[in-house]
This record gives sequence, C-alpha cells and structure tokens, in this order.
Amino acid sequence: MITPRFSCSQNDRSVIVSAYCPAVRASEIEIHVDDTLFSLHVAPYFLRLNFPASVLEDDQSSAVYEPVSGYLTLTLTKLNRGETFPDLDLLAKLLAPPAQSTPRNATIEVLDSQDDSGHTITSHPDDTERNEILDAAANAWTIPQTVPDPLPALETSRQKPYGFLNAYTGYFLHVGTMENEINELGVDAETLSPSERRIRRLRHEESKWDPEHYMADFADNEQIEELLAWTHPHLGTSSATPSGVVFTEAENAAMLRLPRKEYLASPQETHNLYLTLLTFLFAYAYDTRTTQHDPTPESAWTIAALTPAFSALDPPPYSPQGVRGGDFDFDSAAPHELAETLIPSYRRAIAFPLYRSWVLADACRADVAQFLLRGTRTVLRCLLELRAILDAHEVYYVYSRIWLDDFCRWIQACAREDTLIRLGDVVSHLSISKGSIGWDLVLLEHTVQTAKEGQPDSDDEDVESQRPSLL
Repeated sequence: MITPRFSCSQNDRSVIVSAYCPAVRASEIEIHVDDTLFSLHVAPYFLRLNFPASVLEDDQSSAVYEPVSGYLTLTLTKLNRGETFPDLDLLAKLLAPPAQSTPRNATIEVLDSQDDSGHTITSHPDDTERNEILDAAANAWTIPQTVPDPLPALETSRQKPYGFLNAYTGYFLHVGTMENEINELGVDAETLSPSERRIRRLRHEESKWDPEHYMADFADNEQIEELLAWTHPHLGTSSATPSGVVFTEAENAAMLRLPRKEYLASPQETHNLYLTLLTFLFAYAYDTRTTQHDPTPESAWTIAALTPAFSALDPPPYSPQGVRGGDFDFDSAAPHELAETLIPSYRRAIAFPLYRSWVLADACRADVAQFLLRGTRTVLRCLLELRAILDAHEVYYVYSRIWLDDFCRWIQACAREDTLIRLGDVVSHLSISKGSIGWDLVLLEHTVQTAKEGQPDSDDEDVESQRPSLL
C-alpha cells in the first residue's frame, strides 16, 4: 500500500485532512474513525493517523474528492469543541501507532491458583524465600550459598551491531572497495566491539592532531572572526523560545519518506539518544557556520568527520553510567557528562577540518544550545538538512540509513519538547576547559601570543632602517 501525501489543519470545531489520491474512484473510498485513530483506504492508498485527541465522524463531518486535482479533503469533528490539537505538522508523529499499554520486558506473575479439590492456593512473591528460611531453621541455619559465574555473551555472528539503537549490521561489508575517506575502522568496521571502535577513534584523532595548523589559525584569525560574527537563519529571532517553524513542501515530502517504525527504547537508550543528538547538532552547526548555510561539496565529509557515531561508529556515552530513569535523567546527568559528550566533537573540530579554532568550536556549542532551546521543529529542520547533505553523497548516504532516518522519525514521535528545551538550557551554560581536550592548547596559544608581542611593529622597522649607521 502507498501512503499518500497529506497535510492536517484545524479550526475551532474540526480537524481537516487533505490527502493527495489521484486517479481513484470516490465510491471505493473507505474511512474509519475510532476515538483518536483515523484510517483512509482507497486502492492503492492507505493512511492511518493517530491524533493527539478524540475525533468523531458525525453529521458535521464531510469528505470531498476533487478528481481534477486528485485531492481528498476530509473534515472530522472534534469531540471537545475548542480543543487545540498539538503537533499536526509533525507528520511522522501522526503516522506513529498508538502507544502500547504493556511495558517493555513485562513479566507475568501468578497470584493464585486452585488445587485438585478446588481450593484456592494463594501464592506470594516471597513464598520461595520464606520456605528457604524455614528449611534453614530446621538445619541449624545453614543456607547454601554459591557465587554465580558470569554468563558469557551469546554471540551467533562475528558482526557487531551499530547505528540507531544498535539495530544495523552489514552496511560496511564491502567498505574496503569503497572510497569512504572518513571510515576510521577500515575493513574491520563490522566486527570491532564498541570498546575497540573507541580505541581506534582516539588513536586516529591523535594522528590527525597538528599543533602547527592550530597555532597558525590562532595567529591569523581574521577569517575565523568573520565566521564567528555570522548568525544562523534558524536563530535569527532574538527570543530563545520554541519557534513557529512552517515546514516546506520538500521537508514534508522528506518526512513522509522516513521509515514507518515504532521505537521501544529503554530509559538508558533514550538518555543516550539525547546525548547523541548533541554530537549531530554540533557537526551541523560547524558546517553551516563555516559555509554560511550554503553547503559545499565538502560538507558531507566535514559533517561525517566531526561525528564520532559516523566516522568510528562510536556514539555517546563516553563515560560510565548508572541506571537511568525517565525521558532524560537530568538528576543523574551531571554537567560533566554533557561536557564529556561534546569533548570528542571539540577534539575533531580542531584536528580535522579547514578551520581549527577553539573559539569556533565553542561557538558551535552555543549554536547547539540555541537549536535545542527553539524546540522540536527547529531541531527536526536541522536534522532534515543534515540528512539531505549526506543523502546527496554517493558514499556517505549510508550514515543517513543507519542513523538519521530513524533519528528524524524519533525526534517527531518520541522526543519531548520540554526535554529538548531544558537540555538546551544546560548546554548553553556548559563550560568545557581546554585542558580536558588532551592537547596542550593553552601552551600553544601562549607561544603564539609571546611571539606576536616579541615582533617589532612594521613602522618601527621602517624607522630603524632609515637611521644612519655609525660604522
């Protein structure tokens, strides 16, 4: 079945769905409304939407099909007149199935049963433990104890998963014959464990670090100052609040092409996805700031090289974690964890691309914070632009398939706006020290400044050359 292009709007009493279904028979259109669920079927098109509140199909509802334009316009009555339906422009969120009532990894517990005579036998979770204690009391309180042996990880394949929620394998089987310049794992990309990928990433960053390049950009920073003065068009408004983004036709079409998936991420996985989002937005911020929002043929390389989840298949977290709870566990996530998440992005920003400047990297962090403060729609627009840049590359499109396709859908259907805004506030106040990078940036900058102060001024040199010699 084909999902038609569609859009949703609303007024005080109705929700209006406009679906493009060319060359169909109006008599074959089937419409079904059940509480928040709406479905449309007319061969070969099928559309199912899950609205944020209840709708009705009553006498006030209507369906009008225009054969010339191919558009079917359906008007559905709101159960509660005057209620505002949020996020009608987030198409992937509307396409998402209703949330499952059964939690992930749910267990079944038998509370009571009956014996052969029909008597009810009540079972309590602590019965086994209580019986063990009674047996121990009858045997001089000797409870058998053993140290359990850790079970080895069950591996049925040499391939190690990667990508969004570690759901992908097989995308780098033939990487040795492809011109993937940013792949830092080589032909072992499919088989390296997460810890081995991290070792490879760190080793590659060290090999690419060039102190002289960094010192040169620090000494001659006129071009970088121009980049710092530029303002991203998505951040043109002065108010750091969720913006009223209106998606273009191209962006709506891109959203409709996203995979139709439901994500059952654990609290730990959800927490890590928000951390990974920071690294994606950082790479996007660097490229847009250095190209002034006009992507170049090098943009795909720059983005992929600055993103550890792409170049080394090594997403956050980059520090040990405890058990997480909730959408994003701000109580457990100290600012140092967010700093450690962005440190690899800083390292790569001063080791790989053309402009290697600490102040430029820090400006990108500030951009990330502002994107987040403007909420879901601005973040989604950034990710869609990031995805479009990679999709246009004949090799790096693979990173859209294993990361950004799912991420763009997850942002719409699962990420919470208040979480993004709060995360943006924390990142805006984040302070990352130069010493945490692992390279002696302070010494290098001091060396450049000392050299500048020791050079005589050009006018002084001219005067000195005009003085007569005493010899």
